[in-house]
Amino acid sequence: MTRRQFAVSSLASATVLRAQPRSVRGRLTQTESKPSSLTLSDGKSVALEGDGQTTGVLGDPRLAGADFEVLGSFLPSGVFRIDPIHKRAVFVHKDGKRLYVTYWCAVCAIRTYTPGQCWCCQDDTALDLREKLDVD
Repeated sequence: MTRRQFAVSSLASATVLRAQPRSVRGRLTQTESKPSSLTLSDGKSVALEGDGQTTGVLGDPRLAGADFEVLGSFLPSGVFRIDPIHKRAVFVHKDGKRLYVTYWCAVCAIRTYTPGQCWCCQDDTALDLREKLDVD
């Protein structure tokens, strides 16, 4: 392979990788025996993976069946790897709006991005879907 052929081949590969979707949207499906997945409008299922905090959001039973969107990239295995939690790559679509998935402690006024107990008072945090975030 000549240098020119290699350069053209590399450019074509980079274009294909760049063209892959960075967003996937569908119904969030949760099962105990398998990782969470999205059921797309055409009926296909896309397995999801992410960091520990993102996996916590995917497993939140309050979000089961939600119109869900995630940002990230497809792995060669076909699994969709969601961007890390600090990139705020998890959304719910509701009433025509794209909402950030957040959690709120009303006692301490602390917002988090994964479900669980408030780190301050230890109360359970409430699901709080937000149109905008106060801090970006």
